[in-house]
Amino acid sequence: MQVTLPDGKALDLQDGATGADAAAAIGPGLARAALAIVVDGEQRDLGRPLPDGAVIGIVTDRSDEALELIRHDTAHVLAAAILDLYPGTKIAIGPPIENGFYYDFEFPEGVVLNDGDFAAIEARMAEHVAADEPFVRQDVTVAEALERFRAEDQPYKVELIEDLVRNAPADAPVETVSLYTNGPFTDLCRGPHAPTTKRIGAFKLQSLAGAYWRGDSDRQQLVRIYGTAFFKRKDLEAHLERLELARQRDHRKLGKELGLYHFSEAAPGSAFWTPAGTRIFNDLVGLSREMGEPRGYTEVKTPQLFDSSLWKTSGHWDKYRDDMFLTSTGDAATAAEEGRAIEPNMGFKPMNCPGHYELYRQTRWSYRDLPVRFSEPGLLHRNELSGALHGLLRVRQFCQDDAHLFVTEEQIQDEVTACLKFAQDTYRLFGFSEEDFSYELSTRPENRLGSDELWDKAEGDLQRALEANGLAYTVHEGDGAFYGPKIDIQFHDSLGRSWQLGTVQIDYQAPERFDLTYTGADNAEHRPVVLHRALLGSYERFIGILLEHTGGELPFWLQPVHLTLLTVSDRHADAAHRIAATLKAAGLRVAIDDRTETVGRKIRETELAKVPLMAVIGDREADEDVLTLRHHGGAEDDAAAVAEIAATLGGKLRERALR
Repeated sequence: MQVTLPDGKALDLQDGATGADAAAAIGPGLARAALAIVVDGEQRDLGRPLPDGAVIGIVTDRSDEALELIRHDTAHVLAAAILDLYPGTKIAIGPPIENGFYYDFEFPEGVVLNDGDFAAIEARMAEHVAADEPFVRQDVTVAEALERFRAEDQPYKVELIEDLVRNAPADAPVETVSLYTNGPFTDLCRGPHAPTTKRIGAFKLQSLAGAYWRGDSDRQQLVRIYGTAFFKRKDLEAHLERLELARQRDHRKLGKELGLYHFSEAAPGSAFWTPAGTRIFNDLVGLSREMGEPRGYTEVKTPQLFDSSLWKTSGHWDKYRDDMFLTSTGDAATAAEEGRAIEPNMGFKPMNCPGHYELYRQTRWSYRDLPVRFSEPGLLHRNELSGALHGLLRVRQFCQDDAHLFVTEEQIQDEVTACLKFAQDTYRLFGFSEEDFSYELSTRPENRLGSDELWDKAEGDLQRALEANGLAYTVHEGDGAFYGPKIDIQFHDSLGRSWQLGTVQIDYQAPERFDLTYTGADNAEHRPVVLHRALLGSYERFIGILLEHTGGELPFWLQPVHLTLLTVSDRHADAAHRIAATLKAAGLRVAIDDRTETVGRKIRETELAKVPLMAVIGDREADEDVLTLRHHGGAEDDAAAVAEIAATLGGKLRERALR
């Protein structure tokens, strides 16, 4: 038989050769390093026979897929250790995930796990790793697998197999399933796995959580154990160090420490902004307005609640209804008397676009008017699951720096380019550089509106805009919106994490569905094209990302307090207020700490609040109207006149200086 290597070279093998045989034929070093094999794009175990004519690639610890492979291995080792230590445990699923793995368990009655149990579990896992247990695959009939797992009292495995059989297409029934065994443990699993447990270099159990079986709150709640694994101990330690830094920078922790916002069960998933947090929020909204106006954006305001007919026209009623908050204008009392339910006929807006379409079509537009650029810092609501809520990063109520551009087809390239440049100009004000960003082109999903011809055109428009601006990008097949493709702008923060900020999307569908038109130079009616555009995304989420990226040390211009004046004693309070008035007149946000506390304590607390500047007001400052500015972190400037400081710092605010 013959297979083809990634470089196009042919490799001759004996009939029935396995992936391990192929690696050995290439070289003994590769045979030792091999973890799995990719066969015609599908990752498989090294021990499985190769098909004649296949294109193959050997997976080693240097391959992109390798970490996911050994994390899957480690999940199996975790399950083996749990069954060793807690006989009678029922096991559910244990997949690899980004940066690690998890496994879900139903423990016997009376067993309550906590973090303190991790050491014993890890010790038993280490025994399985040291034993160099091979991962052995066995393909068995459905009947054999069901008999085995019923005998072992593993109902979740039984249910998974039954679902596989039930949901299989009629022309491809499931007749066999694969099992993997390492040591005493056998699991239902598609694989693949590395040759043995010894290939797991270093691992760590990290946390516990509750998880409903199949994500259904009406089903059994299981215990989910999260962990991670790496090939080398030093890589694990570096990862854990990054996680610890991320915990220290968690925006939920910083938001509380800095007094910016809080969350309450009175309005789950919605932030309560303090005066300090509101200043930051309003500064961002103000930035969007200030930068949008000279670029031709006109701010509009649309309702919160729309009739279902609008959402049906847009397509959201069918495709997005479960994520919306719905209500009804029906008479609840009458419905109750008649014994019938009231069907919702209104929806709170989860996005601004349908309102902007409705607004656009109230006016007759000429080709001379286009582009029309509507912006709206609109309040939006999305019915996120309670388990998905995460501080400011995933909320139910938020405000978005949203805009919709109504353009001719000839204007698409220029307008997409302008949106991308607008994004870059905005991001620079936060100290972000071009190296902090990457671009993704997301193409047509399976469940979409419109013809392939229009999708071809829209995807081509965005691709040409990226290439014309010299922007490298990756393609995400099938990740576009249901109405059109998009360019997503990914920000890579100081901890190496990736966040989507901006997006530019082309929509040929909305103008058709909403009958949007403009009068062309030929006096005929034409369809505009809609560009959906957001730069910061939601202001809430952007603030959360920025807090974690900067560790709470926001750009100077965005700080809720720029300078705190600390009085030495009560007699300096009047001077502090006089000096503060001069500084405030220059646009600075100034706080006064005139408590009867020691100056040392005031300095420590101001440092903890991450206020960028502070100054102590004593006799000299009061008499001579001077300040010695102390920067967050301890550095001090020479004494200078208050008027001079006000002018300098006021200039920094106007130019939106970072520090």
